Amino acid sequence: MAEAKILRKKRDHRYSRYFRILGPGLITGAADDDPSGIATYSQAGATYGFGQLWSIALCLPLMIAVQETCARIGSVTGKGLVKVTSEIYSKKILYSVVSLVVIANVINIGADIAAVGAALNLLIPLPIFFLSTIFTLIVVFLEIVIGYHAYAKFLKILALALLSYVFTAIIVQPDWDEVVKSLVIPKVTWESNYWYVLVAILGTTISPYMFFWQATEEVEEQKYAVKAGIPNVRLRQFDEITRLE
Repeated sequence: MAEAKILRKKRDHRYSRYFRILGPGLITGAADDDPSGIATYSQAGATYGFGQLWSIALCLPLMIAVQETCARIGSVTGKGLVKVTSEIYSKKILYSVVSLVVIANVINIGADIAAVGAALNLLIPLPIFFLSTIFTLIVVFLEIVIGYHAYAKFLKILALALLSYVFTAIIVQPDWDEVVKSLVIPKVTWESNYWYVLVAILGTTISPYMFFWQATEEVEEQKYAVKAGIPNVRLRQFDEITRLE
């Protein structure tokens, strides 16, 4: 009886540890599927059908590489990308990078908030500007009042919403032969709108805020682990990976 209880406790600890390690990458990846991204993908699908599906095969490994790199930087150094950049490069480069990221993030956040307001407008007959403002205030309030760890748990649960894509694909039942063919065989159209949309897909899939968010989340996880007395499993895993490489 006692052995079974110990085994169950070890198993539960393993699952909770895995769930904790999964956090930053899961949240950052889910956040990258933001309203502006959904609008871009919808526009690409509505205009070209499966014609630009091959770009996903190009974006996915790039996004994985970016998240992996930022995660390693945050876990190994215990610092965010801005801090690391300031320690390695000159102030000119630092200010240039931060300025570009701020501009890109402000535009991206503005598009996301407007898209959420437009979506809420379909359900609530109120002005989009008013709905967008209320949504912004709620998000800011939650970020200020709720601690990081509790907020991160909430975001992990919200990431389950991505399963709706799987259910939608099952319900819609597209031509899977055409889907696979479009995924591996590029269909290039030599017109300006095609390339505009393609650039938009690349930009919204590998968003600038994703770099900084991933590294910062790793740092926050470290701080929480130290405060809670939890062994830094993530950093130890990166050390093992580095030694193997």
